[in-house]
Amino acid sequence: MRMIAELSPSAITRLSSEISVEAVLQSSPDGIAIIVRGGDAVFVNQSFAALFGELPSDQILWSLSKRFKAGDSFLVQMENSDGVSKEMELLDGRWMEVTAKPIRVEDGPDSTLLVLRDITSTVRALKENEIRERRLRDLLSTMSDGLVQTDVNEAIVFVNEPFCVMSGYSQQELIGKIATELFFEEEDSRMVSKTNRLRKKGISGQYETALKTKDGSRIHVIIGGTPTFDLEGEFSGTIGVFTDITGRKMAEEQLLHDALHDSLTGLANRSLFMEHLKLTIKSRKRGNKGLFAVLFFDFDRFKVVNDSLGHAAGDELLKQIAARFEANLRPGDLVARLGGDEFTILLNDLASEQAAFLLAERLQEDLKRPFDIQGREIFTSASIGISFGTASSTADELIRDADIAMYRAKSKGKSRFQLFDKEMHESAIKRLQLETELRQALKRKEFCLFYQPIVDINTRALSGFEALVRWNHPQKGFVPPDEFIPVLEENNLILTLGKWVFQEGCRQLMEWRRQIDGSDHLQMSINLSVKEFSQLNLIEQISETLAQTGVDPGSIKIEITESHVMENTGSAVSMMERLRGLGLELSLDDFGTGYSSLSYLHQLPVKFLKIDRSFIGRITENAEKREIVHTIVRLAQNLKMQVVAEGVETEEQLEELRRQGCEFGQGYLFSRPMDAVAASRYIEQSLSNDGSDRTKEIVAVRL
Repeated sequence: MRMIAELSPSAITRLSSEISVEAVLQSSPDGIAIIVRGGDAVFVNQSFAALFGELPSDQILWSLSKRFKAGDSFLVQMENSDGVSKEMELLDGRWMEVTAKPIRVEDGPDSTLLVLRDITSTVRALKENEIRERRLRDLLSTMSDGLVQTDVNEAIVFVNEPFCVMSGYSQQELIGKIATELFFEEEDSRMVSKTNRLRKKGISGQYETALKTKDGSRIHVIIGGTPTFDLEGEFSGTIGVFTDITGRKMAEEQLLHDALHDSLTGLANRSLFMEHLKLTIKSRKRGNKGLFAVLFFDFDRFKVVNDSLGHAAGDELLKQIAARFEANLRPGDLVARLGGDEFTILLNDLASEQAAFLLAERLQEDLKRPFDIQGREIFTSASIGISFGTASSTADELIRDADIAMYRAKSKGKSRFQLFDKEMHESAIKRLQLETELRQALKRKEFCLFYQPIVDINTRALSGFEALVRWNHPQKGFVPPDEFIPVLEENNLILTLGKWVFQEGCRQLMEWRRQIDGSDHLQMSINLSVKEFSQLNLIEQISETLAQTGVDPGSIKIEITESHVMENTGSAVSMMERLRGLGLELSLDDFGTGYSSLSYLHQLPVKFLKIDRSFIGRITENAEKREIVHTIVRLAQNLKMQVVAEGVETEEQLEELRRQGCEFGQGYLFSRPMDAVAASRYIEQSLSNDGSDRTKEIVAVRL
């Protein structure tokens, strides 16, 4: 083929004349018509005919207008236009892009070039996109969580209605606003900016922070965000989901405060005091040379006030004592109520031992002033034990030594203070003797299990038992657990006893199931001590027992103290996950008394929270205790957990717990702990009642 450049000018002219305008118009995929004034067609290409079929050439414009929904408008625009291009819909549902351009020639009539392009698929696609986008926005507006979309510069490009409600701003006020301006603290804004830089790399994240609403108030939120990218894969912004957790945070903060403070006096409780004492000891190990001391108080004649004037008077006395203590302390000192009428004070950075003695004397003098209780003048005094700490001390030892010294002061006539003397070894000797007897008791198998029922609060149906270890001493008889359990734990003897307790609890449960029809639903709650929970072979040991006894793992409930879990969250969660992996149920014991970090509670694979008896004892009399129980029950419900209340002793307490929504109860109202034989009778009686009648208490030895 010869190139055009090789053709002569005459050849090129001849070739061009052979290519007609009509041929070019006929080859167009668009419908093309040339219409003279008056509406007649002088030319129609094949594509036009394919779009509309055969139309009369005379008055074609009028015929064509009948095909459009806005026919009259179409006709007017085509006849009077100096040039128009617009999208129009046909009666059959198709869409056309209509372009009309005037053609004016000197020696001929004016005419119009009409070009019609079928854009139905494009219009429908756009409408479908609009519908999808509208549906998506409607869906986002129905979310309970707030949603915010930002661009690459962190400017807000979209928010849903829940976020507007959450923040107090309207959508118009938020669009274009820099997202980081909504955070309460500058640090939060920097955190978000850093997070967004990570999201540009495709990394999603979630964190907790505080937002500043339009009226300046603070709301706590959890933000979960993800990056967005354009069609070329470039970072185009972020989408963040905001969950308002203000109510939960307030409940957590209140519960945390309650967990660390005495509800009656507002003072620090044992957990908080121990934490401060441990930090003080650590500071001495780091080189702080300041002298520090622990003072342990016990009040004389306090029981007389309770017995004669009632608990309300006793509570008022304790509150006034707390106020006098706080008035006499220096900044940096800490006073705590351990329980009952026992108080402790941590004195930090003392100039000398004499300074502690002077404070003890000043407090004793202040306590001699009468207290006004219910219009009566009440007098009291205190016995005080003092122990000085060093870098090698432990918190438990210091409190123990101060306690020992307090009892020595009490034995010398009360209303005095006593410095712990290293010669005070009588208790240590007794403790050593007790340890020896416990080792012998393990060999002689002097331990046994007693069982206390756990009851459905609503129906009083028996749900299961808690296995409680007892020591049947050959001379002393039954020894209370609080006298020997601490010694066992201190010397790791608890591991041997704990293994036996778990085996015996499983064995007894299987024996009941074999002997008593209808007892298959019963669960056995078994406590794990701190030492047991931390041993490396715990899982293997429990698995072996489950296999040997044939007990269903789901019928065994492991109880773990809250304080241990919260002090060792990482390792505790790991061990609890492994226990759950065996099919065991888990319960958090003594809940509300430990130094808990509630932000981790939702991570624990726990099904039950066990409220400590200290909150139940006066739930019907003390509004604060009722509120604490209410908070714990609500928290458990939010976390899909169930609640067991310990220490239920009266019908009034039971009714209040039922009203609060607590599921299970345990206490003397239902039964005291009992041996296996009595427990068997209890099961049979409970099954015969079928939960419809109040279960009668079976008399058992009170331990």
